Amino acid sequence: MVAAMWLSGPIRVFLIAQAAHWALSYVARPVVLLWVRPEPHYGDNIPDPRLAVLGYDRGIAEVLHPVIFGLWLYAGLVVAYAIWARGRESGRFGAAPGRTHREHARPVARFAGDPVLLRTLAVLYAAGTLGRLAAVATGNNGRAGELESPSPIINLVTILATLGAVGLIVYARPGSPRTTILLIGALTFGELLWTAAVQSKTPVLGAALAIAVRCAMTGWTRLKVATVLVITVLGIGAFGWLQSLKADELSKAEAAVTDSEYPAPLRPLLSVLRRFDGLEAATDAYYAGPHSWLSPGEAVRHALESLVPAQLLGTEKFRSGAAWADQVRGQSVDMTRVGVSLAEGNINEGYVLGGYPGVALGVSITFVLLLVWARSLYSRHVPLPVFGLALIEVPVLFERGMLGTAETLGKYLQATVLVWVTYVLITEYRLRTAGPPTTTGPPAAGKTRAAQWV
Repeated sequence: MVAAMWLSGPIRVFLIAQAAHWALSYVARPVVLLWVRPEPHYGDNIPDPRLAVLGYDRGIAEVLHPVIFGLWLYAGLVVAYAIWARGRESGRFGAAPGRTHREHARPVARFAGDPVLLRTLAVLYAAGTLGRLAAVATGNNGRAGELESPSPIINLVTILATLGAVGLIVYARPGSPRTTILLIGALTFGELLWTAAVQSKTPVLGAALAIAVRCAMTGWTRLKVATVLVITVLGIGAFGWLQSLKADELSKAEAAVTDSEYPAPLRPLLSVLRRFDGLEAATDAYYAGPHSWLSPGEAVRHALESLVPAQLLGTEKFRSGAAWADQVRGQSVDMTRVGVSLAEGNINEGYVLGGYPGVALGVSITFVLLLVWARSLYSRHVPLPVFGLALIEVPVLFERGMLGTAETLGKYLQATVLVWVTYVLITEYRLRTAGPPTTTGPPAAGKTRAAQWV
């Protein structure tokens, strides 16, 4: 986080978010376990029976060894990049040709305020919202951790709403502050409702992250910092309340009995803390051991196949989250009656695939993907900003490994194609319906189409 404060632009936002996410998984939950020392029982995933058997002191110390190595290595990469970036901004390592150091430090987002992209995102958000309503009405809205969506088509349509909401938050530039606040507030509220519907923290945290990215692109002020912090705290705090609205009286009573074992100051945070399960994945990796899952060839093959649509592949894709639950966690926990998809984490996945070299590879790929993401938001080609918007929403840079990242990106690749096709159609429609130029005299060759584009 200290190194992130030396960087400018959206990458700072993501680095701070990564630190906060991993702190909740690898610091907050161990602190709670060491403080409360709860007894493991059904319905509460905070205490892990495997750690309780080892003893929370010794167990946590043992399972976090690969995590400590991976996080220090990742921190080293961030510090090295921060030193290079600061040197490049100051001119010590040179700046981009034809640009001043100040201009190099604050690039211009090509699609910020672009009317064609904004119309595209609005159309997608409207279509995706209809898909969300249909999913809720028919009971096909998925849940966090499900092996597969009840309706793949509806799932793809709801992804369009996600991209539309995040894209409008990041790239929309209304003419007045009041319109901006209303737009962002309405989109964030919609993502909060979808968070409750699918029982996942991802939509509302994605909206909060998108607001932070927007502020990083337009320039930070004290008011913007306070607004982002308030939205994040309210979104996380309201998550447990929204979940309670969907529960029946029996479930509420059981949850109250479970939460009563924890000190009163912790109880409002338990519903959120249960969603950050990196410590469980680290425990899975510790019990499975290095080189205990897939061979390098199998991992590469599954990652490449994940980028191909299932219709073209002609076979069922490898689902890393489900395979982790069955083959990795299943080595130390009875998963015969449980079918769920888990977030393995880049460090934990790397450890079971290749030991400490695998951890180094996993965190390095996450870091490279982060750099690509930061550049993609400023690209002049439509698919790359859409790719950047997808990474804002999906938590692959926080809680998925190499296989999970490839799997998620393959799913969003289909949505990116739909966004690009919609963008091209709207562009062509604007070109065909644009009126004749109002300038006198014959325009220069090629100027008419450029003017219509503008």
